[in-house]
Amino acid sequence: MQKKEAIRYMENAKKILSNSPVEDNVYTDIKYVKSACGVAYLGVLKAIDEYLLSKGLTAKELPRKAEEYEKALQKYASVHDGKLLKQFDRIYNELHIAGYYRGLLKGADTVKDAIKAAKEFINKLRLQ
Repeated sequence: MQKKEAIRYMENAKKILSNSPVEDNVYTDIKYVKSACGVAYLGVLKAIDEYLLSKGLTAKELPRKAEEYEKALQKYASVHDGKLLKQFDRIYNELHIAGYYRGLLKGADTVKDAIKAAKEFINKLRLQ
């Protein structure tokens, strides 16, 4: 299954992040960091949506809240282990809450690691 749209979101997130200057390994313009984190998180949601559609769900049945995404992952993607669910929880907390919503992520390594985790999640979901 292809995740072209989700990957496009990830590429856009990296591009947005590149607009922020970095001093001493810290992003100095939080606006770009928040935007990049938000776009990367949306890419993860897009990947889950695409995955669920491939499992037979209709567009109306797709999750609308983080809790619903967790339940859907638990039901459709975490048959063998709970790793995808744990990864989604990390991505939700780091990218969406800390990065986008609260603007707490500033360290370049931390932000890049969170975005990398999102891309890895998308790739793992692709292999399901």
